[in-house]
Order: sequence, then C-alpha cells, then structure tokens
Amino acid sequence: MPGFLARIEFVAGAILLAVITCLVFIAATMRFFGYPLIWSVDLAQLLFIWLCFIGASRAMRERGHLGVDFLVRSMPHRYRLTLETALAAIFVTFLMLLAVEGYDLTMMNRERQFGDSGLSYAYVTIAVPVGCIMLSIAILGNLYQSWRHVREERYLVFVRKDQPELSAGETGEPEQI
Repeated sequence: MPGFLARIEFVAGAILLAVITCLVFIAATMRFFGYPLIWSVDLAQLLFIWLCFIGASRAMRERGHLGVDFLVRSMPHRYRLTLETALAAIFVTFLMLLAVEGYDLTMMNRERQFGDSGLSYAYVTIAVPVGCIMLSIAILGNLYQSWRHVREERYLVFVRKDQPELSAGETGEPEQI
C-alpha cells in the first residue's frame, strides 16, 4: 500500500507542478500581449497549496524532512525509536486537531469566493485537513514499518538510515590531503 500511495503522490505532484508551470507561463505571455488572464493567478495559488501538502506528505513518507538529531544520534536504536514513537504520537495528535479545525474553516468558507476565479474558497481551505490526514497516514506508515523491522535496526520514523552514521568527531567533510 505505501508504494501505491507514493506513486499516487508522485503522479499528482508532477501533474500539479506541470499545470502550475504551464498556467503561469500562459498567463505571463497573455499579459505581455495585453490580454491578462485574471483567474490564472488564483488557480495557480490554489494548485500550489495542494502541491505543498502533497509534497510534504511525500517527503514525510520518504523521511526526507529536515531534522536535527545531534542529541539523539548516539542513542541506541531502540531508545531512538521509542523517542520517535512518542514524537509521532504528538505530531499525529496535532495534525488531527489541525484537520478538524481545517474542516471547520472549510465549512465556514463554502460561500466565500476565491479571488476572481469564481471558485469557492473551500477548495483552498480543504487542502489543510486533507494534507494533515495524508501526513498522518505517512507518519503512521513509517511508524508501522519501523516497529515491524525493529530487530533489523533499519528504520526510524523520521530519519533515513541509508546514510552512514557520523561518529562524535566526524564532520562529514571530505578529508584534505
């Protein structure tokens, strides 16, 4: 299932990025020739908001978000996994709270018009709860994978393990000869 979701996220993100790029290019060209497309900026912003949430979900699924692990890097794998599990619970709780509030905001904005596009502003605000649910699914998927392979010490919830660990004195810089 995670591979299937990752493919959907990739295809949706690629399509959104292509549409945004074409839309902005066409809008700029039309504006140059004196025929501005008033609705194009609004639509590009709407699609960009969705692209941000889809990209965030994909990055979470691939454990690609930035993080600072200086204090926990030297901890044994099981302790790090326990700490990341607690953090995952906090994050998922926060994301679900944000999803509920985002849904309420969406319901309040159903009648509001989004700029000059004629679309409902709800199409913008619904990206928040949907994005939070997608991020929560990615975190829970990472959590499941991490605990499923706990003996192998291959996976953590938020950190990629495909990069070599640095010892306390290493900086990651290439050696100078």
